[in-house]
Amino acid sequence: MSCNGIGHHHHTSVEDSLAADTIEKHISMLFCGDLMQHEPQIRAAQQTDGTFDYTECFQFVKPEIERADVAVGNFEVTLGGKPYKGYPQFSAPDEYLGAAVDAGFDVLQTANNHCLDTYQRGLQRTIAKMDSLKVSHLGTYVNQQVRDRTYPFLLEKNGFRIVLLAFTYGTNGLKVKAPNVVNYMDTVQIAKDIVKAKKMNPDVIIALPHWGIEYQLLPSAEQKMIAKWLLRKGVDHVIGGHPHVPQPIELRAGNHLVAYSLGNYISNQSKPNTYGGYMVRMEFTKKAGKTTLSDCGYKLYWVSRPADGGRKQYRIYPIDIEDSTLTVAERTKRNTFTTTIRNLFQKNNVGNIKEY
Repeated sequence: MSCNGIGHHHHTSVEDSLAADTIEKHISMLFCGDLMQHEPQIRAAQQTDGTFDYTECFQFVKPEIERADVAVGNFEVTLGGKPYKGYPQFSAPDEYLGAAVDAGFDVLQTANNHCLDTYQRGLQRTIAKMDSLKVSHLGTYVNQQVRDRTYPFLLEKNGFRIVLLAFTYGTNGLKVKAPNVVNYMDTVQIAKDIVKAKKMNPDVIIALPHWGIEYQLLPSAEQKMIAKWLLRKGVDHVIGGHPHVPQPIELRAGNHLVAYSLGNYISNQSKPNTYGGYMVRMEFTKKAGKTTLSDCGYKLYWVSRPADGGRKQYRIYPIDIEDSTLTVAERTKRNTFTTTIRNLFQKNNVGNIKEY
């Protein structure tokens, strides 16, 4: 999976450079799609004692998530408390977050069109629950002071400084209530955030836009335009979500990765291509003050639903995992999805990014 290309030069003091830069450093990052929670999923996870268990959902992808130094997902529900609800205004059980964290997610993006589904209480409660489980998050804020202090989001790990940006095209017509803040796709604000991000001495800047047109397998003209604008402004990589289906990946000149939509990670959606997606894995190498995207690839997965199989729980399956319990209907569904997306990628992907 070669992604050889040019990196960025960032200046540090001479002593720092001499001490730190002789050693080659590595970091791997995994990006996953929309973590949804529809009513049938909530019912499937409910135990006889009234608690919820989502362990089975993630069991086949947990090794993949844990293998990455940093795993990032789009948490597209609120934790608004009871009554738990699916579409159109999601309020998922707290156990759902617990299962995502237990599966190995390190960072959750909350700037999406569902972040105000349970209004101010839901926005604040979601943040409080994430804080209580010590999982990092970005995109929605209790107030402007917290945003100023914690955004752009700086991730420090393995000797890398990686900055994440996240924003959404909208919140389904719901208005954010003061003092809360939602990161919207406002180019004036994003431009300021990028300037601030560059001052944080980052090795890499990655934007996570929530954008595009639902159920479309190809990116919209607006997505393409915004991606170009972000790269021009100094963002290194762009990894998007929202359309609920996979959209192509481009490895641009200068080794800039643009993944337009990762698709749903887990959901109960049944429209064509909504029951699967892809994870993007990126590895960065840093030596002598220079950071390169040294490796990148994607892995397809699909979601098995109780309706299609004999089991009670939803499960995310990487494409290459065979499970003897899969029904004929499930295998057919998986194969249809795989063929469609591989054809889409063959025709539309740009640059050398491989399926692993």
